[in-house]
Amino acid sequence: MATNLMLGDVKEGMDIPVLEKFVKPVTVVLGAVASRDWRPQHHDYKFATGNNGLDDIIMNTPNLAAWFERYLTDWTGPKGRLGRIKFRMKDSVYPGDTMKFAGQVTKVARGAKSTGWVDVKIELTAGTKSCVSCEARIAIPETEAANPWTLKGDDWKPR
Repeated sequence: MATNLMLGDVKEGMDIPVLEKFVKPVTVVLGAVASRDWRPQHHDYKFATGNNGLDDIIMNTPNLAAWFERYLTDWTGPKGRLGRIKFRMKDSVYPGDTMKFAGQVTKVARGAKSTGWVDVKIELTAGTKSCVSCEARIAIPETEAANPWTLKGDDWKPR
């Protein structure tokens, strides 16, 4: 993945490099603990399978959101700043799955103070199942001196 991606490096229609991550039970449990989600389907196998009819414990929403953010900021580098994200969960992510994040740039636009906006669509799959579709807007610099993290007020409008 790139470090310090610049707006001029990004073109509409370009693919974002794929990220694959094997999911261990600890990946699911620690994500739930970090977000203070104590619902048993995220850490108790017997509850998840017996009471909820699931195949195993499942990854929770905040954990998935963090993985999407990681995917995007691995691509953009440390100056990439997530402006908005929305996603639709379609299937569960279980231990033993290999999450595969694949994205594409849908729009590139100039913004305030030498910062640009990049809109992307991302699909998270695990094997043959489509688990989550996502749309996001991320701010990246136009120049080495620019930094989206310094924007605030009227200059920070992720819309």
